[in-house]
Amino acid sequence: MSELKTIRATAELGILPEHRLREMLKQGRLPGVYHGRKFLVNLPLLAEQIEQESLKNSHRYDGASD
Repeated sequence: MSELKTIRATAELGILPEHRLREMLKQGRLPGVYHGRKFLVNLPLLAEQIEQESLKNSHRYDGASD
């Protein structure tokens, strides 16, 4: 698997919907680089970012009571 994919190809992997990936790009939160006019997503960095956010969110609810 290539380390860099277009936003559409990344969405086809089922990681996140294309709309969400494009929102992240506009917010400056999508890891990757421009190649001409196309943005190429760095898949390992995206996976790491999602994992870190997931861990942060799981710690937030560890001590919560229902």
